[in-house]
Amino acid sequence: MGFPPRARTDARTSVRAGAPAYGQPRPRAYAPARAALSAALAVGVLTVTAVLSGCSRDHPDPAPPQARTAVETCTDLVAYWVKEALVGSKWAGLDWEQKGLSNEQLVIHDEILALARAQERTRGREAASEFVDKETRRRCASANGATGSSENWKPPP
Repeated sequence: MGFPPRARTDARTSVRAGAPAYGQPRPRAYAPARAALSAALAVGVLTVTAVLSGCSRDHPDPAPPQARTAVETCTDLVAYWVKEALVGSKWAGLDWEQKGLSNEQLVIHDEILALARAQERTRGREAASEFVDKETRRRCASANGATGSSENWKPPP
């Protein structure tokens, strides 16, 4: 029980059937497919280059983003997280740092959340959501964005 004897080879022959003799060029069975792939790749590269260089502009450039004020940022952040807490989102349980709130914004958040829950009990979720938007805008504006005291600590309640 053993392996069959190996065929003897010299420098000009190969053990594998159909393989070219030593020093002979290999047949190019995939040459047409390789040429088509190369052509498609070249067309793709030229298209991307043309688009990036601005040769094909069907649409004007979009307007640059507007700078946001601290009040707008405060309003968006606090209102978003209060609404998430109202609907019971699993993300509402993140701490104030993970939510991106300053200590002052967290105080506003907690106060508005308590008031919004009372609104929700008496007038419904839609009324509470409208209250959150209006009250958050008012409080963030009066606190000028409430960006102070954003250190990595919060004094105990």
